[in-house]
Amino acid sequence: MILPAPPLKLIDLPGLDQRSMDESVVGDYAARNDAILMVIIAAAQASDVTSSRALRMAKEFDAEGTRTVGIISKIDQAAGDQKSIAAVHALLLNQGPKSASDIPWVALIGQSVSIASAQAGAVGSNNSLETAWNAETESLKAILTGAPQSKLGRVALVDTLAKQIRERMKIRLPNLLTGLQGKSQIVQDELFKLGEQMANTAEGTRAIALQLCREFEDTFLQHISSGEGAGWKVVATFEGNFPNKIKQLPLDKHFDINNVKRIVLEADGYQPYLISPEKGLRSLIKCVLELAKEPSKLCVDEVHRVLLDIVSASANGTPGLGRYPPFKKEVLAIASAALENFRNEAKKMVVALVDMERSFVPPQHFIRLVQRRMERQRREDELKHQLSTKANEVEQAILNRESSSRPGIQQTGGSLKSMKDKTNQSDKDAKEGSSLQIAGPSGEITAGWLLKKSGKASGWSKRWFVLNEKSGKLGYTKRQEEKHFRGVITLEECNIEEASEEESLKGSKESKKANGSDKLSSLDFKITSKVAYKTVLKAESALIFRAESMADKVEWVNKIMNICKSSKEIPSKGSSGLEASTSIRQSHSDGSLDTMARKPADPEEELRWMSQEVRGYVEAVLNSLAANVPKAGIFC
Repeated sequence: MILPAPPLKLIDLPGLDQRSMDESVVGDYAARNDAILMVIIAAAQASDVTSSRALRMAKEFDAEGTRTVGIISKIDQAAGDQKSIAAVHALLLNQGPKSASDIPWVALIGQSVSIASAQAGAVGSNNSLETAWNAETESLKAILTGAPQSKLGRVALVDTLAKQIRERMKIRLPNLLTGLQGKSQIVQDELFKLGEQMANTAEGTRAIALQLCREFEDTFLQHISSGEGAGWKVVATFEGNFPNKIKQLPLDKHFDINNVKRIVLEADGYQPYLISPEKGLRSLIKCVLELAKEPSKLCVDEVHRVLLDIVSASANGTPGLGRYPPFKKEVLAIASAALENFRNEAKKMVVALVDMERSFVPPQHFIRLVQRRMERQRREDELKHQLSTKANEVEQAILNRESSSRPGIQQTGGSLKSMKDKTNQSDKDAKEGSSLQIAGPSGEITAGWLLKKSGKASGWSKRWFVLNEKSGKLGYTKRQEEKHFRGVITLEECNIEEASEEESLKGSKESKKANGSDKLSSLDFKITSKVAYKTVLKAESALIFRAESMADKVEWVNKIMNICKSSKEIPSKGSSGLEASTSIRQSHSDGSLDTMARKPADPEEELRWMSQEVRGYVEAVLNSLAANVPKAGIFC
């Protein structure tokens, strides 16, 4: 049986010790990592092995001796030289000089007569070479008594060479494996770039592509709906950034009285029979609403950037797309192009929405301006008449008391005093019986239960209300332990008044004849906006509240009224008789009834009032745009 052997090359170089030659020729071969170096010296030179030029050169290229084999030849010629034989023994036992002890040595003999005769006697025999090698080994045993048999003869030389080759392969094997792994990784990377083969047929490829698109869509929708990743930024843009930009529009600059006068003067002469300068006010409204276009387009751009980030994150988060990089790249390109089209459509939509509000200013608004002006004038006249009547009655009562007797005066004074004491006592009882909770460093926080009813709703809802007198805000929650308000009312922009029985019972199952209906309606009060067409809370222009007791109502109304009223306000219908009488007395002391209710002193004041009314309308439209522009963006 012939075993497979590696393809080895034997290169016989000229002896370095016998003749001078260029060492670079030897170095070209000896420097190769896969070359086995055989240092051959004669047995007669074994005692002086350190001076061998071949050994010295082998050490330069193989310092560790992992690919070097030493051969001692012509042992039979040095058989009579004991010194040389002793040196050969030392080399075979690795006990020679330090430079030669780390490489394996093998002893051989030349073509002696015994070997030649052995080869001649076995002509034609298949084992003639084996017989010659065995004869050589026997001759070496006779000469080198006590030397290791594994280092004698050509059989030992073959084994030693094989051993060195194996050791050399073991040393180089890790490097070879590392190189193969590196090449394998490079191949894998190239295959990854090219992408996995999707399917063998067009239908299979289409099915896999659709499945990957569905996975990508599910991941994208999860980012949007759950706020995962950058999904929360869309909500933050719609509910935070965009409304804030709308609120930051320079309305003060445009509604400055000088700017309003300039616009009205430019429109002077247009339909002069109108009470209000309609053309100038319409121009002012259009100019201010034009400012909403830029924040609306910026809102669309900001959402577009967020959606691009979400598309990229969704593609990276879809495992299937990672197996097909070219397909993933194509999906990203298609999604980006679609978002670009959506952005353009959304910009057109929001601009059209703003233009619609600009182009159509309801004529009813200007009609209401005139109606409110006339209504305000009528209320002022009625109030002035009532104050005059009250003043006359008070004056007549004083004259009557002066003409009456002293006991009568004392009795009347006692009656007034007792009425005042009763009023004070009832207020005191109401205050002591209040169930509201007071908190805060200076007691500015008031909390308690109220029944709430909107103008459109048919029933009452019990809610926990918290009033902050410093901020002027009234917020409510469904349960007392909730931390976030479900709605907040800005009381500085509102009025408070008594609720009529019709408003309290409207749409409910109660009736005026129901038992206790009068008692319940007496606990009701209403909050409305100072500007008729503005909302108080969400989409409600008026809210009706019902306290749990009269004491609670008195405390709620007094605290809310302190926030709502201002120095220029007219007392509301819900003002108490004591407040009305106090106002009458103050008006008398000033000597002028016009300090509380008077007509505009000049046209500029009338124009200022009208500009405030128009500003309220513009703010209401801007609030509507802040709510509808995000809807238009989502629709596109």
